[in-house]
Amino acid sequence: MSNHSSGHSGLREEEAKEFHALYVTSFIVFTLIAVVAHVLVWQWRPWFPGSEASSSLLNGVKAAANTIVPYMMS
Repeated sequence: MSNHSSGHSGLREEEAKEFHALYVTSFIVFTLIAVVAHVLVWQWRPWFPGSEASSSLLNGVKAAANTIVPYMMS
């Protein structure tokens, strides 16, 4: 067993750098996948109303609210 100094995590400096590189790479890949997914969903069905407001997700929310609110007020 070697007497190399370790930080708070118990990892040696080389191990900590290797873990950090893996963590950063994984985070970047995850973020890129999330951005691509958001762009694809935006193209499929935009979530902010625009000129084609009938295809917006907000219309479904408005319809649900108009159905539920009268029952809540009575």
